[in-house]
Amino acid sequence: VEYLARGHAVHFRCRHPEAERARLDVMSRLRGVDPFPELWERRTSYTLLDGLEVEVLALPDLVASKKTQRDKDWPMIRRLVEANYDRFYDAPNGARIRFWLRELRTPELLVECSARFAEEARAAVGERAAVEAAMEGDESEVALRLAAEEARERELDRAYWAPLKAELEQIRRRRRREQR
Repeated sequence: VEYLARGHAVHFRCRHPEAERARLDVMSRLRGVDPFPELWERRTSYTLLDGLEVEVLALPDLVASKKTQRDKDWPMIRRLVEANYDRFYDAPNGARIRFWLRELRTPELLVECSARFAEEARAAVGERAAVEAAMEGDESEVALRLAAEEARERELDRAYWAPLKAELEQIRRRRRREQR
């Protein structure tokens, strides 16, 4: 618990046949997201086909938590936000529009969203350079700015994990010395 409180993570692989290859990550802190009590207040509930109710991160928090240095996370972010944009295309509200303008990673969709919601896009320009290019309809420039955005997030994630990895290495070395 002490290590989890400092930001470390514990990973488990499920061995049950029905959950083969599933991985469970236990973390008490996530880089780039609010503390757990705030996440819990915003959680989303789903009822599975068998009636089991599960509590999961709200989509904006899930997207924020996926902004890591891992290659596999970035296509997932893109798909999650695209699916939300598609699902609620005909039912936009202020929170959704702000989320889309903040998180869409598909140049064509960000250009479209910026045109559909020009007033909100103008307000978002100061927070996201890609929105400025999207408002101009320049998909190539949007793609460049999205790539720069991703590179910044990857570097922030590397910087977050560097001292934690160094601490783990110190623990490993100490344990090896103690076992001799």
